[in-house]
Amino acid sequence: MNRVSAAEEVLDVVDRDDRVTGRAPRGEVYARGLIHRCVFVRVRDGAGRIFVHRRTASKLVFPSYYDMFVGGVLGAGEDYAGAALREAEEELGVSGLAQPQPLLKFLYEGPGGAWWSYVHEVRCELPVHPQASEVAWHDWLAPQELERRLADGRWAWVPDGLEAHRRLREFEESRQ
Repeated sequence: MNRVSAAEEVLDVVDRDDRVTGRAPRGEVYARGLIHRCVFVRVRDGAGRIFVHRRTASKLVFPSYYDMFVGGVLGAGEDYAGAALREAEEELGVSGLAQPQPLLKFLYEGPGGAWWSYVHEVRCELPVHPQASEVAWHDWLAPQELERRLADGRWAWVPDGLEAHRRLREFEESRQ
């Protein structure tokens, strides 16, 4: 079987209104700073703790950084809902998750480039076996512990995840 490398995976290129304008390999999308699509999935366990992990050193973007979301880019022609479930199950090493709930969507523009980011949430009460090619370390943190880790500055966090976390907090506060 011929496996396509991450840099060769073909992605939809989109405009600032999230309309598809073309397709290109991921390596080219990143090198040229083209806007593409990404999903973020906040995973909670039965106790409400949040899955937090450190990305592997081999990742194309933000290697060895910490993240409070699982997720990734959408392949060409893939929809957000399908990508959210696929990415959550792949990265957690589980099958049979419920469909992640869509929460908010925004255009991330910052370190690493620009991409449409659709934030979802799912509960996972299954034993996780994180994908070794994606996850170097993981733990379940209570929301207060996550906030403490974010504030203490000792961990390098992925900037797009930080922005998604900030927007998600604002979204949740606005609904209370």
